[in-house]
Parts: sequence; C-alpha cells; structure tokens
Amino acid sequence: MCTRRSSGWLLISILSLASLAAGQALTPAEIKEPQMRALQEKYFQQLQTIGAEVQGHIFPYAFYFSRVLDLELSQQERADQRSLRFDNYGGMTVVEITGNYFAAYSSDLMDKSHRALRTFQDVMLPIVEIAMAGLKENPDVDGFAMEISHHVRGKAMGMSMERPENLVLVLSKEAALRLANAKTENDRQAAILDGQFFINGEPFVLYLSDRAAQEAARVQEQNPVAAGASQESGQKSKSSKPTGTAATMHPLPRMASPDPTPTPPRDTSPDALAKIQASYQKMIDLVVKELDSQAHFVSYAQPAMVAFRKGAYLEFSVNTTLPPSAAGSRYKLAALAFDDHIAHVIRPVMAYFKGDLGLDGFAFSTTIHLADKSAPSQGSEAVEFFFPTAALRCYEAYDCTGQQLIDGSSVLINGERVSLDLQIAEASVP
Repeated sequence: MCTRRSSGWLLISILSLASLAAGQALTPAEIKEPQMRALQEKYFQQLQTIGAEVQGHIFPYAFYFSRVLDLELSQQERADQRSLRFDNYGGMTVVEITGNYFAAYSSDLMDKSHRALRTFQDVMLPIVEIAMAGLKENPDVDGFAMEISHHVRGKAMGMSMERPENLVLVLSKEAALRLANAKTENDRQAAILDGQFFINGEPFVLYLSDRAAQEAARVQEQNPVAAGASQESGQKSKSSKPTGTAATMHPLPRMASPDPTPTPPRDTSPDALAKIQASYQKMIDLVVKELDSQAHFVSYAQPAMVAFRKGAYLEFSVNTTLPPSAAGSRYKLAALAFDDHIAHVIRPVMAYFKGDLGLDGFAFSTTIHLADKSAPSQGSEAVEFFFPTAALRCYEAYDCTGQQLIDGSSVLINGERVSLDLQIAEASVP
C-alpha cells in the first residue's frame, strides 16, 4: 500500500497549474551538446505541448517534472520543474523526462517488483502514451526515456524511515509505440522486455503480473541458457551522450607529440560501448559512491561510455564551484576548474582502474558556477576534458605535469574544442 505524501491536495493542484504555465521543457540554451541543442530548439514547442498534456493528466498522487530526483515535496515546490529534453542513450536520440512521484510505498506490504509495477502503471505508462502520441511522426526521435523517483516507507533498527527509489525505463521508438498502442498484457510485456528497465541503477526485469513472472520462471527452469540470454538482451546497460568524432592516440609513456593514427580503429558502436560499460559498471558504481563528496558528481547524469574521436571514453559528469575571484574569461574558468577540481579527482578515480583497460580514456564533463550569488552576473560554462588513458597514467605517476596532460588531451568549452594554457588563462584579467 502507499500513502499520499501531502495533506494539502488543493495546494498541490494550484502549484501544478502554476508549473504548467511555466512549461516543462528545458530551453535550448541549457542543452550543451550541439546536436541535441539543435533538436531542442527545433521541437521546443512540441515538447512543451507534451509536457502540458502530462501535467494535465490526473495521477493517483502528485507528480512533478524535475531536474533533480529524490526531493521532498517542500523542496520540489521551490525547485526547477522542467526536465523534458533531447538526449542520447546508447546511440539513440531520445526524448527524456525525469520527475518525482510523491507516493510512498510500504516495504512491509509491497516488495520491489510490485512497487515498480505500481509506479509503471500509474505514471510511466500514461506518460509513454501521451508522449508517443505526439512523437510518433517525429523523424528525429529514435526512442523515449524516463527516470521517475518514488519513496519507500519502512523501518531500520526500530526507527521509521523513508527512502527514495528510482526507476528508469528506456525504449526504442518502435517499442514505445507498441507499448502505447498495446491492447493486451502480453503485448505490453513484450514491448517492455524489448527495452531497458533499472531500479536504483541496477538492471531489472519488470513483469506486469505474477502470471508473467511465473511463466518466465518456468521458461528459465526448462531452458536456463536461452532465458538468460533473452533477459540480458533486454537489459543492456545504457550508454549516453556521445560528444564527437575524430582519431584516437597511441599509448605514450610520456607526453610526447601525439600520433593521431588509429591502430586499430576502436569499435564505438552503441553495442560495443554498452558492453564496455557493463564490464565496468560495478567499479563505476563504487567510484560514484565513494568519491562523490570529492568529485561532486551530477546525480541525474550517471557515468557513461561515450564515443569521442573514434575512441571509447568513460565520462563522469561533475559540478565545479569556483570562488567569486575566478570571474573572467571562459578560458580562465576552464583552467581553474582543472587545477582546483578535476586535477584533484583524477588520481583517486584512476586508482580504481588498474592494468590494461578496454577503453581509450576518461572524460570529465563539468558545469562551472561561481559560488557568490552577488558576484557580477556571468553564465555558467560547460567544459569537457577528454583524457587518453596513457596521458592519465603518465599524470597519475607524476611523470607529467597538468599542462602536459592537457596538451595530450582534448578540451571542449561549450561544445567547441580549444587550446588551453593553464598559466596564461589563470593570469588573465576578468
């Protein structure tokens, strides 16, 4: 069973109408990846229409679009209530939505499977049906993705507690249309199994009924190899945000001039990236858990394998906060972000990834903000550092300086590649 997490239903309705007027789609300027930003601009009104229809739907409990998950209702009412956006998952261009559903399920009365099923039926399925009605004719959409947070009530050491539980559903356009138009439970189940479902970042098989689960168990018992392969194909780890293409570097013992010749070319297809991601997922989860206080990872942008310059990079999205004195050019901000933040994260991260790796490097994507709100107005800058593994090993061993690491890597500011001289940039005046 679940309880409504707000006694002020009328107030919620009023606030919902207010956020409806404001719209639920991110503005194109807030999308840093150029291709996705262009699509956001092209289809902005379509996203706004879809968002308005979703907000007009009557859910059993309060639902909010949100850029941040796991908020309390009082926090959500003050938070940014926009999240509809174009993004990239596993090589698919998807329309993505994140949101908070203010239902709290009793862990004593509902297990994980039934909690997931309830939120799927009450929230995810209606959103898919509304969204795909608007997106079915859109030639630039390959799929649909959503991440919804609900809460679970229970007890720990005799004390009542409440914790968030996050569900992710990723579907190809074809599977999403089949789910939206399905007439029977079997049709809906087949569409879901053709997509990806996660609970708190872990792959999960969502069954729409106990009968379906029992049937799957029977198949598993009769033919475990075939059943396991079927489930694995339906639950591949997601890989997101490819950011560009060109050539990978040779491993170099020191930061000599890079050789741009690809030997051999890396397979950067979505399937290949997904396999690399899956092989490192447990280590990635451990890094996020243990280094978050130092790295300031972005909670809604999980680390993912991306294709860049024909190489496969593991990208971590982080937030960088600089003091007011950092105000200046974008180059100064990027240099300070590296010296004051990223450089201090590199060695701790690399300590988890030893030996020969099945990827070409690591990337750190950061959004830079100034700490003092009273400082002169200056928009945030999006900076991406793509570090080849060999360059990182050189830096990790103190055989290379930070500047040498930068020289052997690629730096993008707001999607454009730049040269970055740390000393010159940091010495520049605002």
